[in-house]
Amino acid sequence: MTGNGLETPLTRALGCRHPVVQTAMGWVADPKLVAATTNAGGFGFLAAASIPPGGIDAAIAAVKAATDGPFGVNFHMFQPNAEEVIEAILLHRVRAVSYGRGPDAATIGRFRDAGIECMPTVGAVKHAVRAVELGASIITVQGGEGGGHTGSVPTSLLLPQVLDAVDVPVVAAGGFYDGRGLAAALAWGADGIAMGTRFLLTSDSPVHPATLERYLKTGDPAAIRVSKAVDGLPQRFIDNEELRRMEGMRGPARFLASLRHSLSWGRAQGMSYAGMVRLALRALKADEAGFAATVMAPNLPRLVEQGLVSGDTRGGLLPSGQVAALIGELESCDALIARIVREAEERLAVLRHLPGSDRETVKQGARA
Repeated sequence: MTGNGLETPLTRALGCRHPVVQTAMGWVADPKLVAATTNAGGFGFLAAASIPPGGIDAAIAAVKAATDGPFGVNFHMFQPNAEEVIEAILLHRVRAVSYGRGPDAATIGRFRDAGIECMPTVGAVKHAVRAVELGASIITVQGGEGGGHTGSVPTSLLLPQVLDAVDVPVVAAGGFYDGRGLAAALAWGADGIAMGTRFLLTSDSPVHPATLERYLKTGDPAAIRVSKAVDGLPQRFIDNEELRRMEGMRGPARFLASLRHSLSWGRAQGMSYAGMVRLALRALKADEAGFAATVMAPNLPRLVEQGLVSGDTRGGLLPSGQVAALIGELESCDALIARIVREAEERLAVLRHLPGSDRETVKQGARA
């Protein structure tokens, strides 16, 4: 279907031309970016977790108005409008749904029955196996180089482990930004790549210009580091004043700051105090992270919004994969995906000149 030599089980499942996925980043993966990705032949995910209650139908409609291609929606079960998002996904019959925290097997079954691909992101082999048991049809594997919440195992080690452990299409994420990475992922045995930071740094991105400039000036991958100070879970951010301030806070001060962010975030979502408490208790009951992470969780959306939307590169947070340090310009999604595919085809053509190394042979060997 693709006609470009890079058709894979992923492109057939998602209906896209190229095996390149734009991940759902809060306040970044808006209708414009998703549509631009899809129109360029990739597959974009709309970030529903940062869409206020009552807004998901309009956001999906905006994507549909800008593209006639397939796209997906990302959400998690601990956002206040999770049920609203689930019903919208089913109503609009989007091509795929991605998630990290939840949903349960029954909800995944509803998606599958509606013909919607279920595509969770995992950072450990055991989570990949469990996701498939619950009904996932595609797995995105993010190595430790990736942005936002991330693990400690690099993609080069995690990806082959997951490929050996599951029998569904696997998408490689964490550290990918060009065609060499796509060719390498296909050679490993993956069916495509997913990128977040690379799409954040495009001319189609809604991120504030001052923040984009700060990302482009990072320069050193070591300055994009992992911290647990924000919500108790390991996350990768560009080092800045706010991250260091949070890391220097003692427990009580951090707890009080989290409560302030909780109230601000809850009011912005139109929640009552009782509703905030119920959501926190539900998250605490279901989340392995425990009490500290549940209490601290509202730090993340408020401070990330401040960094990405308001352009406050010192007082907000800047989630990022380490690849930001290797990116020097803002291409359009169309130019970016075209270049990635061209570079990947060039690298794969070199491999085909090696004895027994056509792409299918390479993939089969990687899975053996």
